[in-house]
Amino acid sequence: MTSAISLLAQEQKPVLPIDPETHQIKFQEVVNEKGSKQELFNRCVYWLYKYYKDADRITSVRDPNTGKIVGQHRFRVYYYDKDSIRRIGGTIDYTFTIEFKKDRYRYIVNKLLLKTASKFPIERWLDKKSPNYDPRWESYLNQIADFVKSWEENLKEHMRPEPVKKPNDNW
Repeated sequence: MTSAISLLAQEQKPVLPIDPETHQIKFQEVVNEKGSKQELFNRCVYWLYKYYKDADRITSVRDPNTGKIVGQHRFRVYYYDKDSIRRIGGTIDYTFTIEFKKDRYRYIVNKLLLKTASKFPIERWLDKKSPNYDPRWESYLNQIADFVKSWEENLKEHMRPEPVKKPNDNW
């Protein structure tokens, strides 16, 4: 189970969950959804192809026997310069794991790394007392929380079974 730390004060308060063992940001949830392990697995594979442009390339594990999918992908974070021009702040690499059991699945989004000349964990951005602290980090953390929330919502929507269509007997 993860604990949550509120990172920002006042208006914007994303809660980024911190794993107590690794001390890294880790989004995780078990979702109850009707279906066998295989049905849920198949729905998720379908979702992968709708959500990602190249689902084959980003998944390193896709095993229906164990009911597990593992993938890696990335997204960008942005900031606005003094002239209010939107600039790329960096690229965030992340890992996702989705596991299936009868009538439920679990997803984990973790291993969030800022991709620069070398990669470093974004947990560095949590330390406001760091001599290297940059106020833009708060915005980046907000963007990460927003991205994962959108990712979660999209996954959940596509994991629901399709409604059973009743035949139309009015002919």
